[in-house]
Amino acid sequence: METLTMTRAAHVAPKSPGVRLCGIRRERLEKQIYQMISERVHAERNQPTPKPDYVTTTQRDFCVQGFIPHRPETTETHDYKNDQAITFWSENYQRVQGVTAVRNVKTPFRKSAQFSTPISERLDEIELPPDN
Repeated sequence: METLTMTRAAHVAPKSPGVRLCGIRRERLEKQIYQMISERVHAERNQPTPKPDYVTTTQRDFCVQGFIPHRPETTETHDYKNDQAITFWSENYQRVQGVTAVRNVKTPFRKSAQFSTPISERLDEIELPPDN
């Protein structure tokens, strides 16, 4: 069988002309420019890693020369066992939908059986609410 096909015969590899196309000086100058550019790109991409800073936030912010820690004085006495917690909902209970009538302003989210107690059995109300 023949090793040369129509495709191989039509597509041959390009051959060099056999003579220099540029001078030696130009060739060396191009190599030098390529070398300089590659060194710059290498220096930009492979920058040395910075030394790690092992200082914590406490050391950086609170152990500074001249820092004097002090506690602010309390304006009111608070009892964490009995006082109601101040939250978004406790401050905006007037705008919350589905909450029964608030009797005590300091504790708006206590249990209330008003919605299920018949009107005739409400003993703590002096007058009945109007029927609308």
